[in-house]
Amino acid sequence: MSRSRTTYDEYKDTADWLLAQTSRQPRVAVMCGSGLGGLTDWLGDKIEIPYEKIPRFPQSTVAGHEGKLVFGELSSQQCVFMKGRFHFYEGHPIDKVTFPIRVFHLMGVESLIVTNAAGGLNEQFKVGDLMVIKDHLNLPGFAGVNPLIGRNEERFGTRFPCMSNAYDRRYLQHVLDSASELGYRDFMREGVYCMVAGPSYETVAESRMLRMLGVDAVGILKAETMECSDTNL
Repeated sequence: MSRSRTTYDEYKDTADWLLAQTSRQPRVAVMCGSGLGGLTDWLGDKIEIPYEKIPRFPQSTVAGHEGKLVFGELSSQQCVFMKGRFHFYEGHPIDKVTFPIRVFHLMGVESLIVTNAAGGLNEQFKVGDLMVIKDHLNLPGFAGVNPLIGRNEERFGTRFPCMSNAYDRRYLQHVLDSASELGYRDFMREGVYCMVAGPSYETVAESRMLRMLGVDAVGILKAETMECSDTNL
């Protein structure tokens, strides 16, 4: 299959440009989901860089996605936050949708924390519940929409990554333990997340099918839910 691909040197060029703009050396990246841009208010000594100033960085066209990287310190950890993301339905090629994740890796990021707003399908869930993802179902991937298609770049990961342990159980347990300590355990869930292409929402029949497949929550394809196929993040 012939397709446009971002090269390793292009990812590296963007990573190097960002590192030159700040003395920060982020080890944690956080992707702010819809309505959660206020998370950056907790950062100390912030540095903000709009997406339009970053070489090769895609632009978000969705309302509520502000469109900037925010560097700062949180609980003694050096972090970079994404305020605004890119979705496949906006017309971006899939390697552009996942572009920031590989840039973060080349910047030295070791941990990726993702938040998003999703639709609950599990009938035991209530509006406002929080769910940690323990596994996922990649429907667009079944149709060949995968950022790893094409010539493999070994510096990012293996040709055939194992997906049986895509989500770090230590992180998941830490979230659940923290929820218990904060008194949030009553509305904290674990579940299987399904990504769809969007932008239309699911029909009643599609939602019923996803429930039958064991899906607990569903959302629209975006950067982090595709690039978790990369073994380095």
